[in-house]
Amino acid sequence: MTFLSATLDRVKPSPTIAVTTKAQELKAAGRDVIGLGAGEPDFDTPQNIKDAGIAAIAEGKTKYTAVDGIPELKQAICDKFKRDNDLSYTPAQVTVGTGGKQVLYNAFVATLNADDEVIIPAPYWVSYPDMVKLGGGEPVFIDGVMEQGYKITADQLEAAITPKTKWFLFNSPSNPTGAGYSWDELKALTDVLLRHPHVWVMTDDMYEHLAYGDFKFCTPAQVEPALYDRTLTVNGVSKAYAMTGWRIGYAGGPDVLIKAMRKVQSQSTSNPCTISQWAAVEALNGTQDFLAPNNALFIGRRDLVVDLLNKAPGIVCPKPEGAFYVYPSIAGCIGKTSKAGVVITDDEVFATALLEETGVAVVFGAAFGLSPNFRVSYATANATLTDACNRIITFCEGLR
Repeated sequence: MTFLSATLDRVKPSPTIAVTTKAQELKAAGRDVIGLGAGEPDFDTPQNIKDAGIAAIAEGKTKYTAVDGIPELKQAICDKFKRDNDLSYTPAQVTVGTGGKQVLYNAFVATLNADDEVIIPAPYWVSYPDMVKLGGGEPVFIDGVMEQGYKITADQLEAAITPKTKWFLFNSPSNPTGAGYSWDELKALTDVLLRHPHVWVMTDDMYEHLAYGDFKFCTPAQVEPALYDRTLTVNGVSKAYAMTGWRIGYAGGPDVLIKAMRKVQSQSTSNPCTISQWAAVEALNGTQDFLAPNNALFIGRRDLVVDLLNKAPGIVCPKPEGAFYVYPSIAGCIGKTSKAGVVITDDEVFATALLEETGVAVVFGAAFGLSPNFRVSYATANATLTDACNRIITFCEGLR
């Protein structure tokens, strides 16, 4: 009899965490390392939000709360959905978890049975397939290739749906590509979903407020209200509000689904951190004035990274519509040999050689389901990004 669960054999640890850990180990050993793997803003949490957390401690708001969120936060979430997305949810239709990851995981555990399929466009956030597997389901991938702007088409979605499909998991702007779907592009997908009433929609809107230029964010139930009763709209305060460590995610959806997710959470973590919940109330209800200047900084960083990486021989780097990632192709580097004698057979070998030979840590594309690519997080200072990109250029110039 095997001691460990057989389910664990189906999943793997997060590659992004592994890359960050490796970079930290090399730094601790004295290496000059630039880590571009972590998906978190380098901005500090805004002061008004920190003050709300401090006030919660001072006022003794440190006890257990309702399993999936305090009433004040649920109301703030309802107000946010209405204000930003024209979606009407009641507090009973809202759940709050310890980060968006827990919310997604709760939904899968609450709904998936053996052989249920979840359609996931690739490239995808590394945790999506493994959460599906932990929930007992089977991930089904659709490739959104670079030539399509890293987005899938309605025809591709139609072809992927089967009688076993339970969920379509959607993320825009995307981690890892930063690709964002326009209203018309998303409407084409929702038109397909209307023809398949057994398929539910799970939308990860974590990068909603990180949208640049002419790109305007929209979410499936907003674009097609007829999908409202089978859509789980997931969001959180981690990215736009620079609150990654506060660990607050949330979702709005149908009563039956939210109740089932609440049951899962009641037997796992119970309530999210009380202090973080009160800070999130301030994040959603308080001033949003910092979002525009932060976005302006991200746009400058994006343009800097795109321009520099496109100077590297063998690399093609599209300009994304949102988030804080680029996802360049290294197709022109495959088959070449680095100065240290490493043959670049795939993007994992590329990323490993890049780290060992230049000290730049990126995440290889296979971790996100589409190769040969790598992901760069540009959520760091311009000087650091310039240094890192110049090292990448030098590495690629040395390939033979």
